Amino acid sequence: MLSNPIIATTLLFALIALGEWLSILSKARIPMLLTAMVGFLVLVWTGIFPNDILDKSQFPALGAILIGPAILHMGTMIPFSLLKSQIKAVIIALGGVIFAGVLILLIVPLIFDYPTAVAGVGPISGGIIALIITSDKLTELGMTSLIVIPALIVAFQGVMGMPLALNFMRKYALVMQKGMDNGSFTPSQTDADEQDAEKKDSTKKKIKSTTTLKLFYVFLGASIGVALGTVTPIHYSLWCLAIGIIGLKVGLLEPKMLEKANSFTITMIGIVFVVIGTMGGVTPSQVLSNLPSILLILVIGTVGMVIGGYVMSKLMKWHPYKGIPVALTALFGFPGDYILCEEVSRSIARNEEEEKIIFNELLAPMLIGGFTTVTVASVVIAGLLIQTL
Repeated sequence: MLSNPIIATTLLFALIALGEWLSILSKARIPMLLTAMVGFLVLVWTGIFPNDILDKSQFPALGAILIGPAILHMGTMIPFSLLKSQIKAVIIALGGVIFAGVLILLIVPLIFDYPTAVAGVGPISGGIIALIITSDKLTELGMTSLIVIPALIVAFQGVMGMPLALNFMRKYALVMQKGMDNGSFTPSQTDADEQDAEKKDSTKKKIKSTTTLKLFYVFLGASIGVALGTVTPIHYSLWCLAIGIIGLKVGLLEPKMLEKANSFTITMIGIVFVVIGTMGGVTPSQVLSNLPSILLILVIGTVGMVIGGYVMSKLMKWHPYKGIPVALTALFGFPGDYILCEEVSRSIARNEEEEKIIFNELLAPMLIGGFTTVTVASVVIAGLLIQTL
């Protein structure tokens, strides 16, 4: 029965729904993704879910296709005027991964060895691409016993990072709320930004009159981004983000494209299926045998990001509660950064207007921080350090 695609998909969807319910109930103290990922792991390990339930579902295949369109959609949510101010987010994100990398390289070799430290630095700075670079080099050098370390760090770093980032984001949302009450808070994204985007949108109404056409434009832009990613050294996610931002600026794309195409919710659910799948190959024996080194790298790396985020926030004159989560995006990236912004704004806001202000204030730096660490910094760090082995 579990081999039926709709039944397998529904069971996995139930984990996401449970995570959403717990997030609402706990006022975003328990991230939805955390519940879904840990729940999936427990159910597979106990034999309640078969190991191939994700393959049976077939939904993750759809989710993988939708990553590019979703990132382009994020670009249509960020006015160009707001993007120009996000250089501070880039600096804070880089500061976080650099502090984390330095601490790992200083401490881990004293307890284990240098190759173990290097195996963990790249992946903890950002994820999948760094994992591939690190694993390929370890295989080439015959250090196959270390390959499980970067794989497990990528699998578990979100479990470490999301609750911590969410806690700081909640605190910053409360600071924002207090500022709104006493009139001292000035939002980064103003109504004028949104009105400007909507004005450009209104000039295109006759052309973009159907949800089908809107969805086609999103996929067309994402396809161009993916194509550019294959012929240039720049990751396709950055191309998709840039196409979304530029398309919005020049009026070729509408604000919040997928939402207007009535497709955003199913897109995000599909991508969450992909994220859950990163836990699929993890076995209990792998976790137990490598637990000491993995825990040490995760703890030191997380502490380094918090310290780096705090120091760089002070230098950039940002509130640390705003800057530290930006540094921590290295531990989960997209779509975790978007989902956390949504959960925090929904749980803290007292009305729809407040929810919109909080969400807009958190979203841009979190997205920019995530793309900086996951798609750029981690690849550079992994590529450089792995050559020292």
